Amino acid sequence: MLIEKLVEKKIISEEQAIELQKELQQDTSGISEEDFLLIKKILSEDELNKLKSEIYDLPLYEYEESSDQIIPIEVLSLVPKESAQFYKIIPLDLKEGVLKIGLVNPDDIKAKEAMTFLARKQNYQVEFYLISPHQFETLIKQYRSTEEEVGRALTELEAEIGSEKVDEGMFAKPNKKTEIILDEAPIIKMVGVILRHAVDGRASDIHIEPEEKQLRVRFRMDGILYSSLFLPIHIHPSIVARIKILSNMRIDETRIPQDGRFSTRIDNRDVDFRVSSFPTKLGEKVVIRVLDATEGLKNYEEIGMSPSNIEILKEAISKPFGMILATGPTGSGKTTTLYSILRELNNPEYNVVTLEDPIEYFIPGVNQSQVRPEIGYDFASGLRSIVRQDPDIIMVGEMRDEESAALAVQSALTGHIVLSTLHTNNAIGVIPRLIDMQVKPFLLPATLNITLAQRLVLRLCPYCKEKIKPAKEVEKMILKELADMPETVKKEIDINDLYIYKPVGCPKCNMKGEKGRIGLFEILKMTPELEQVIIKEPTELKIAEEAKRQGMLTMKQDGILKVLAGETSLEEALSVTD
Repeated sequence: MLIEKLVEKKIISEEQAIELQKELQQDTSGISEEDFLLIKKILSEDELNKLKSEIYDLPLYEYEESSDQIIPIEVLSLVPKESAQFYKIIPLDLKEGVLKIGLVNPDDIKAKEAMTFLARKQNYQVEFYLISPHQFETLIKQYRSTEEEVGRALTELEAEIGSEKVDEGMFAKPNKKTEIILDEAPIIKMVGVILRHAVDGRASDIHIEPEEKQLRVRFRMDGILYSSLFLPIHIHPSIVARIKILSNMRIDETRIPQDGRFSTRIDNRDVDFRVSSFPTKLGEKVVIRVLDATEGLKNYEEIGMSPSNIEILKEAISKPFGMILATGPTGSGKTTTLYSILRELNNPEYNVVTLEDPIEYFIPGVNQSQVRPEIGYDFASGLRSIVRQDPDIIMVGEMRDEESAALAVQSALTGHIVLSTLHTNNAIGVIPRLIDMQVKPFLLPATLNITLAQRLVLRLCPYCKEKIKPAKEVEKMILKELADMPETVKKEIDINDLYIYKPVGCPKCNMKGEKGRIGLFEILKMTPELEQVIIKEPTELKIAEEAKRQGMLTMKQDGILKVLAGETSLEEALSVTD
């Protein structure tokens, strides 16, 4: 069939085709037509793939071996490695009930039937993609996954300790058997594999959770938790003990929460891991925050701040004193934003001191201090000590109570730049919240420079996002939001020709359509008009009116602009702002 197609496309002549077919028939090694053409150098592998794509009407799977394209573990687990090798197929992605499968031999009916049956059994639809034999050999290596590597380590461990179940209470007091378990290479290997795969997969957190009959390991990637691994429950104490040893935590204490930290080098990168253990009915749950220094410190553009908001922020941090407060729910990126500000403010002329719980990233030149409430060293007591350290810039991880709020305001009044976080729904809610925390309203105009609220949304993959016309209702909503925006931020938008973007999926984003996250922001700045509102009637309604007057871009409006720019999808933007 391939030789006939080459004649049809005039790549070879009919005479050449006859000679090639005769030579192929005379070959007794059982070589396939494809391999024969490759050996004869009639076609390159890429050309052969394109030809097969035309013949079988299958889309090509574009995979760059040099890239960091990773098939998610949960997708690989849908097709056993033995089946993948036998049928020369590989699962590529699972999205919205559609399982994408790459196959080498599109004329292999049995392979297609097997995958269709498997998908139907799990209530999925199937889409097939053509991959080359070379691509298959590269992709099949990804089965050397967490499960396989941990599985090998588990087999070694069972062999070495005679398959004896480990009693959770064995760590109450060290004994000979405890030492053996803790020193076993397989346990060390298992923990190492879990950590490495979390870093490779760009996970932000690792959850190690005991269940009744198994130990579940989950990775949080781009804000979503994925179950990645299930292990026998009897190795749970050994895994937890290994992590506690690395983190300098007490392995004989399982009744109370503990916190720890350790660092290691993975693929020439220094990575910090922040560890928290928590007692549950079934045993200790461990959560490990992955703090990759290469991912942590970002500039304003990288975290998604618009030019107009950057201008307001830079004006605020250029002042000699005052508070800059970031607000939003847990996990909204507030700390990352404060680190971005610290990164710009940090220079040898300033004494920069931070109070954090916990310290997420170490910044050279900054005096970072970890609060320890259990010994009486909290944000309030830490702030009282900091002001005696001759600081210029102070970062307080969070204003948690009236005392820390009062001390932060006092620090700003006495000539310091103060950065901190607060829990409110939006930027305008910060002022009423501070007043609720017993801060005198007349102090706020002199001390509060800006309030900043934010949320995180998934960023569209730049390689595969699809440009589409919005539905009429969607267009109407977008136009309404645009109408309320300042002219300076919407001047380049053609309201008569609006487009939005949707996720598609490609190898560069692991077929998810989205890769990484970006922030949506709103920034309220102190103005003479806002001063009057705070002193006379500091309600959210009045503050909102002033915010609109000064042209504040709301988070929803910032989201709409990012949707129109193709940075995120409309569904993502509305999911965190409506």
